[in-house]
Amino acid sequence: MALSLISHLSSFTLSAYSAANNASSSSLSPLYSLYQPKGTLGSSRTATSIFGGFRGSGNLRIDSMAEKRQLGLKVSRNGGDGGLDDLDEGEIERIGEQDEDDDELIEGHHVSSSSPERWDVLGLGQAMVDFSGVVDDGFLKKLDLEKGTRKLINHEERGKVLQAMDGCSYKAAAGGSLSNTLVALARLGCRSISDRPLNVAMAGSIAGDPLGSFYRTKLRRANVNFLSAPIKDGTTGTVIVLTTPDAQRTMLAYQGTSSVVNYDSCLASLISKTNVFVVEGYLFELPDTIRTITKACEEAHRNGALVAVTASDVSCIERHYDDFWDIVGNYADIIFANSDEARAFCHFSAEESPISATRYLSHFVPFVSVTDGINGSYIGVKGEAIYIPPSPCVPVDTCGAGDAYASGILYGILRGVTDLKGMGDLAATIAATVVGQQGTRLRVQDAVELARSHDFRLNSSGVRTDVGS
Repeated sequence: MALSLISHLSSFTLSAYSAANNASSSSLSPLYSLYQPKGTLGSSRTATSIFGGFRGSGNLRIDSMAEKRQLGLKVSRNGGDGGLDDLDEGEIERIGEQDEDDDELIEGHHVSSSSPERWDVLGLGQAMVDFSGVVDDGFLKKLDLEKGTRKLINHEERGKVLQAMDGCSYKAAAGGSLSNTLVALARLGCRSISDRPLNVAMAGSIAGDPLGSFYRTKLRRANVNFLSAPIKDGTTGTVIVLTTPDAQRTMLAYQGTSSVVNYDSCLASLISKTNVFVVEGYLFELPDTIRTITKACEEAHRNGALVAVTASDVSCIERHYDDFWDIVGNYADIIFANSDEARAFCHFSAEESPISATRYLSHFVPFVSVTDGINGSYIGVKGEAIYIPPSPCVPVDTCGAGDAYASGILYGILRGVTDLKGMGDLAATIAATVVGQQGTRLRVQDAVELARSHDFRLNSSGVRTDVGS
């Protein structure tokens, strides 16, 4: 049935900042009018544009152990680390620059090291460098790895896997689910589309090693500022992603410093200047992070920010169900999940429809986003579920689709879109664009074209949508 949601949303009163660069005072806008947050509201605020240009994230490609030696990497003879701990930062940067397939600089833009008065979005997540390579089933069998799983490995195991990949072509990138979303968001919100680009940042844990510098540098070039100080005498976390010809991905995670995410005065200060605070669900897997997440969410609401939580993984929800609900039930204003994760949150069986899970969750969380692959997606608000049809595409690589979809929702919220159906359509189109390419990152020019094509929705007033029945 068709139903206007204006009556449902009339009590939502989040304050907003002016979108103009030269705004002298705060003003109300549709940005935060969609939903009432769970925390205490702060005063109206102005987010000032400080930086403009950006390039892409960049990759480091290493084709063989011989090339590692040419780069000055020390290859262990006893199955150690395969040289990662001895990577030279300058050589990483040089190779990374050569492989930037979509790191084009948008005309008239530059990268600035200045910080804005407020961050539009600050994400807290696992900071890990991805090593991605294509292997056959025999490779997995040789290393006794179960296809399609995600497994934690130690330092020695990481070295053995990388050594076994000698001769394979693989690349490194500043990876992670949350970073995919933040990079896409920054690209959608660049200066070429609006006078006030979005200020996007991430916090987490990296080491003071070359891989940590690589991670920070590549995010910065994508206009995402990594703001946490490096941990001394640590090792930056890595994820080895092994893809077989059938497109199945087997992931081996070495957590390194990413397993230590502490709440300190620096993080508190960042959160106090943030409009939307995003918590990556994978953090719930780490020991002692619930306290950090809780304090961070409390600080966010104390300063009038929205809190968003990504579900990340079904098994993660099942293992840490109570911890998730402590945060989701008490602090989350926005939740991102796929249909399986949404059912896991609700303790629903696989037979339950995603629309039922969306409606259920929307009684506890003001704004619910649930994706269901080729079947489309749903936006849930106050017990109602809005169906978003899938955007047509020829699938090439489904990895990162949910991350891209989340960037579209965040972009719509930050740009003041009040047409929830239009917001969902934009998110679905962004996801389809990523699915139709190789790789998890939304490319620069695709982001510009998508944002411009949906620009007419930014000034929409009122909520016009169909509510799923």
